[in-house]
Parts: sequence; structure tokens; C-alpha cells
Amino acid sequence: QVQLVESGGGLVQAGGSLRLSCAASGSISSINRMGWYGWYRQGPGEQRELVASITSGGSTNYADSVKGRFTISRDNAKNTVYLQMNSLKYEDTAVYYCNARGIGPYRALEVWGPGTLVTVSS
Repeated sequence: QVQLVESGGGLVQAGGSLRLSCAASGSISSINRMGWYGWYRQGPGEQRELVASITSGGSTNYADSVKGRFTISRDNAKNTVYLQMNSLKYEDTAVYYCNARGIGPYRALEVWGPGTLVTVSS
């Protein structure tokens, strides 16, 4: 069983930067099954949306709203995925969630972290 814990959220002024981390824990075999990681966010009164994703091969995708400002990366040695957020805007305020997906021996796997709050002041 894989567990995810996000960190790095906080209060920042518009134009500033934050780096979120998503640390995976569990058995090595379980972690290795997780081939896809994504960062989602949910703002007040809004639906959860996918912000960025990265595969085990390093392929990345970004929502149009964050392209050029956010960068997703992973450190396999540390079992950690990062989201570098630059040029933050007020509308980036949200709870950010880490999500991992993979294939288990019997079923698809999906794990969510508890989330970390990012507040951008205008």
C-alpha cells in the first residue's frame, strides 16, 4: 500500500514562487507500480482539476492555465514528485493534491494525498 504526503504549501504574494513536494511511502514493489503522478488542485467552490502530470518515463503534461509557470519533476531515488510554481497568481489559490496511479497484480491502483493549501495574496 502506497501513501502520499504533500508539503510545501503556504501563503505567498502574487508573483512569488512555491515548491510542492509529494513523498511516496510504502513497499518498494508498491511504489514501483506507480507509473503516473499528477498534481490536482481544487479552489473554493470549484471542481478538482488536473494541473500537471508526469510518467515514469518522464513525460509531462500541463494544464493551459499553468504552462510556462509550473514545472513537475520527480526524484525516483527519493520517491518524491515536485511541483515548482512560479509567477503565482491569485487564481492559483487552492488545495493541491498529489495523485498516483499504477497497475497492481489484480487491479488498477490509485492513491491520493491529503492535500496542501496554497494561498496567493493579490
